[in-house]
Amino acid sequence: MEVKKNIKEKTLYDYQLEDLNTIFKTLDESKEGANILYQLPTGGGKTVVFSEIVRRYIEQTGKKVVVLTHRIELSVQTSKMLTGFGVQNKIINSEVKELRDQDEFACFVAMVETLNNRLQEEKVEINNIGLVIIDEAHYNSFRKLFKYFEKSTILGVTATPLSSNIKLPMKDNYQKLIVGESIQSLIKQKFLAKANVYNYDVSLQNLKLGISGDYTVKSSDELYGNQSMLGKLLTAYTEIAKGTKTLIFNNGINTSRYVYDTFKKAGYNVRHLDNKNNATERREILEWFSNTPDAILSSVSILTTGFDEPTVETIILNRATRSLTLYFQMIGRGSRVLPNKKEFTVVDMGNNVARFGMWDAPIDWQEIFHFPDFFLENIKNDEDIEREFVYEMPAALREKFAKSDAIEFDIKEEYKKVFAQGQKSKIVLEKSIEQHARICMENAEDVFDARILAKQLKEEISYRVRQYSYCIMNNTKNYKEWLEEDYERKLRSKISKMFAEKM
Repeated sequence: MEVKKNIKEKTLYDYQLEDLNTIFKTLDESKEGANILYQLPTGGGKTVVFSEIVRRYIEQTGKKVVVLTHRIELSVQTSKMLTGFGVQNKIINSEVKELRDQDEFACFVAMVETLNNRLQEEKVEINNIGLVIIDEAHYNSFRKLFKYFEKSTILGVTATPLSSNIKLPMKDNYQKLIVGESIQSLIKQKFLAKANVYNYDVSLQNLKLGISGDYTVKSSDELYGNQSMLGKLLTAYTEIAKGTKTLIFNNGINTSRYVYDTFKKAGYNVRHLDNKNNATERREILEWFSNTPDAILSSVSILTTGFDEPTVETIILNRATRSLTLYFQMIGRGSRVLPNKKEFTVVDMGNNVARFGMWDAPIDWQEIFHFPDFFLENIKNDEDIEREFVYEMPAALREKFAKSDAIEFDIKEEYKKVFAQGQKSKIVLEKSIEQHARICMENAEDVFDARILAKQLKEEISYRVRQYSYCIMNNTKNYKEWLEEDYERKLRSKISKMFAEKM
C-alpha cells in the first residue's frame, strides 16, 4: 500500500499511477479532439493525478494545457499543486485582461466565467492548446467553453459522473469514462476513513421539487426550520456527536441561522457560514473551525467543494437531496484520514442513505454514465422510503425503559388482526396507547415520572401514527398532526388512570 513513486517534489500512490497509465493509454488511442471522463472519489487525490498528467503531457507533447475550475479557491489550490509538480502555470482571473506573457507558461488555470468572458471579448487567445482538463466536470457551466477547444483533447475529472442538469447528460459530451478506485477499496487501503452512519426518521412529504430536480430551499426551510426538527437535530447531536468537530449541511440560509441559534442557546461552540460572508469572514470562520476541537459549523452547501479540513469528525446532513453528487460531496468532507482518525460519523436527517444507499457501497458508474435517465427514474421516492422505515428506540432511551421486557408494538400487524375481526380501526391506536402507558408506568415511581417518560416517546408516537395513517389510507399532514396530538393527550390520560387504579 505504501509504495510511492517520487515525481519532482510530489508522490503518487499505486492506484493513482495505475489510473494515470490508463488515462495516457486512452489519450494515445483517441483521435484529436476526443473527450474523456475520469472518475475518482472525493479524497482519492484527483488534483494530484491530473497535476502529474499535466506535467507528463507537456513533457511528452510540447503542447500547452488549460485547467478549468468553477471556483476561485479551487483555482488557487490547483495552481499550488501544479507548482508542486514543477509545472509553471498562470491563473487567469478577473484581473487578467490580456495574455501578453503567454509564451512564458505551458499551463493556465482559469475560472470558467472569466475565461469565457475573455474569449468572447477576443482579448485572450491561447495558442497550441493540446489538452483541457475540467475539474468537477459534472457542472454544466463548462459546456459553453467546449466550442473554443474543438481541436484539443478534453479530460473531465469528477467524483460523480452524473450531470448536474438532468436534461444535459454527460455521455453527450464525453465518449468514454475511466473509473478509478472505489470508496470501499480506498477505506480498505486506509486512504479514506470509515463512515459510521446513523439515520433519523424524517417525514419529507411536504418538501417540493424545483426545476433543478432537487428540493426547493423554501420548502426545506419550512421543514428544517421548525422547532420540532431543530429539537430533533439537537437531540441527534447530543446523543451521537457531542464534543466532536461537526459540520452541518443545510439547504437554506434561514435554516442554518436557526441551527446556529438553537446550538448557541444550548451552550455549544457554534458558528454559521454561508455565501454572503465575505472572503475575510470566511477565512476567519474556517480558521476558528480548524483550531477548535469541539467546533460546530452550520453551513449552506458552500463547503461541498474546494474545502479540506481533515479534522472533521462528524457530518450532519440536516437536509434532504436528490442529487447523488451532493450526497457524495457532503459525506466526503469527513472522509479524510489522520494518524489518530480512522473513522468518522454521519448523521442523516434527510433519508439520504435510504435514497442512495450507503456512501461506501459498490456503485456502477459506467451504468450511471451511459444510462443516467434509468438511474434518475429509479431513485426511491420519499413516500416509499417512509413506508419502509422501521423505528428502533435509541439505546439511551431504551435504558429508561429497562424494567419492561417488551417495548415493541407492530401497528401493521395489529391493524391486520383488527381488520380481520371486523372491528373499528381506531382500536389499533387504543391498544398502542395502552402499551405505551404500561411501559411508562412500569419504569416510573409516580404519575409525574411516567408523564416525563411519555414525552420522550414523541419520535415513536410519530412513527406509529404514520404507520396507522398508511393502513387506513389517510396520509394528509393535518390529519397526522391531529392524530399525534390526540394520541399524546390520550396517553397522558391513560397514565393517570392506570396510576389511580393502582392506588
